[in-house]
Amino acid sequence: MIDIDINTPALLFPAITLLMLAYTNRFLSLASLVRKLHDEYHRGEKEKNLLSQIKNLRSRINLIRYMQGLGVLSFLCCVLCMYVIYRGWTLMAH
Repeated sequence: MIDIDINTPALLFPAITLLMLAYTNRFLSLASLVRKLHDEYHRGEKEKNLLSQIKNLRSRINLIRYMQGLGVLSFLCCVLCMYVIYRGWTLMAH
């Protein structure tokens, strides 16, 4: 097997951070759009597809939540992998 050093999982830290930032920005924009559509619905501007749009956006928000959770999990896996490499347990690191 190819021996990996501690730099290999450390390279993923900036990528994971940027992905989390992108997911957070997308989450906030979708949440504000859902709030706006919800206010329109309560004001009486009831279009036919307004509720279906809100449901669609809420499902997209839930998917983004799951992606954020998996991003945190991958961040923790990188930390665990770096610790394992630091301890010298190469078989477990692979």
